[in-house]
Amino acid sequence: MSTPLPSTELGAFLRAHRELLKPADVGLVATARRRTPGLRREEVASLSGVGLAWYTWLEQGRVTASRQVLGAVARALRLDAAGLRHAMRLAGYHEPAAAEDDGGSGELAAAVQPVLDSWPASPAALLDRHFDLVGWNAAWSALWGSPESVPADRRNLMWLMVADTRLRTVLHDWEPLAMNVFQHFRAQAGPALGDPRTDEVYRRLDEDAPELRHWWGCHSVAELTARTVIVEPVGIGRIELSLSSFHPVDDPSALVLLFTPASAEDHAGMGALAGRPLRAVDSGAGRQAG
Repeated sequence: MSTPLPSTELGAFLRAHRELLKPADVGLVATARRRTPGLRREEVASLSGVGLAWYTWLEQGRVTASRQVLGAVARALRLDAAGLRHAMRLAGYHEPAAAEDDGGSGELAAAVQPVLDSWPASPAALLDRHFDLVGWNAAWSALWGSPESVPADRRNLMWLMVADTRLRTVLHDWEPLAMNVFQHFRAQAGPALGDPRTDEVYRRLDEDAPELRHWWGCHSVAELTARTVIVEPVGIGRIELSLSSFHPVDDPSALVLLFTPASAEDHAGMGALAGRPLRAVDSGAGRQAG
């Protein structure tokens, strides 16, 4: 899309970040009495080199912004790379997606599946731009449960992170990883109402995890960062995995997640788990481990 569109989502995103900044963060002196949390609109407008009225209208979703001007606003708000990319997408500057339909996703999954299968002791999955799982290996199914047991409209990484009780039982300290996944999902997917599948994912999350509704209204975005993940599958014990991710060259909007055993002992534990016959009770989403 080459021309920007007025966006209330963009306005809410900019306002949320403006309210998080302190005057000292941008070199301003804080006064004793400030009724407005964070920066004032006139301060952001001045730092961005735009008029106060125009910036107010931008937050209200009444005007559009060029890439250059939006970049200036992003710098004034101290947005990082993920935040800038998200703001551009909310304004309508979307990069083209290589696999827009089921046929494209199917071709990508077929091409990547041999790569996933080459890691027999490392859980790995292929996600499309909506974070739907379109490919996975046997180690993923052995650890998290088979995605095939989840209804297709919920076969989504974010849904699995917050609503699948098996995953939450096996994964230690799941909340920081789940929040990071959601922040990356927001940055990747863009505004909920701008895409039917993205909107559907948000609705499924709202239906099945209402206690986390404050997450869906959050405007924070971030890259999915490498980290150490601790899991404890039933009958195996503690396993330490290193999470990494990369984009397939055939579709930069897709994502491969890879959980690599951190040590020889962890590799042996995952090998034992992946080599164990998968019982029917182990493959169901929402199963309570015990």
